[in-house]
Amino acid sequence: MQQIKTVIFDLDGTLLNTLEDLQSSVNATLSTYGYPERSLEEVRQFVGNGVARLMELAVPEQLDSEKSKEVLDNFKLHYAKNCNNKTKPYDGILTLLSDLKNQGYRLAIVSNKFDAAVKDLNQLYFSNYIEVAIGQREGVRKKPYPDTVNIALKELGSCAQEALYIGDSEVDIETAKNAGLRMISVDWGFRKREELIQNGAKIIVEKPEDIIEYLK
Repeated sequence: MQQIKTVIFDLDGTLLNTLEDLQSSVNATLSTYGYPERSLEEVRQFVGNGVARLMELAVPEQLDSEKSKEVLDNFKLHYAKNCNNKTKPYDGILTLLSDLKNQGYRLAIVSNKFDAAVKDLNQLYFSNYIEVAIGQREGVRKKPYPDTVNIALKELGSCAQEALYIGDSEVDIETAKNAGLRMISVDWGFRKREELIQNGAKIIVEKPEDIIEYLK
């Protein structure tokens, strides 16, 4: 095995706790259209496959494509203005990123959140450490397809054989597998440890500093 030189992170549930802001925007959108609000636990289960899927699951009925786009656009508009009300990095994340950068690792974010929000949040919280941040884009398949990971690797000048992927969900486990990356799952995010194990997680860490120990 080649030495790990590159670390790619999921964003929501891995680097940032975004759940309360996501719930607020989901519920603001649902209220606009007269739908019942969703609990924090429901939103936790809905996230991971991008905001289109999030809203598809949150709305209690099937919508036609035009209405679905309208609801999604409403959510995006609200979230763009309110994505940083309660969002914050998980404890130990900034120290982890600082340590990794100081040790010479190349770092990136790959997320199913829409690209503009990923770049905005990276700029706000992690710009001192992470240069490449990629979200869901038109014409590019989202995770668990490997496309966005491959874009990140290309922008970093890296390759799958020397990269590690870190995430908090079954989508991340499948993404790492499809992209041919080694994988660490974190249990502080949006999925319980039992769910991660059921979905094939091999290495699960409890705190960010455990990642440094693994890389040693």
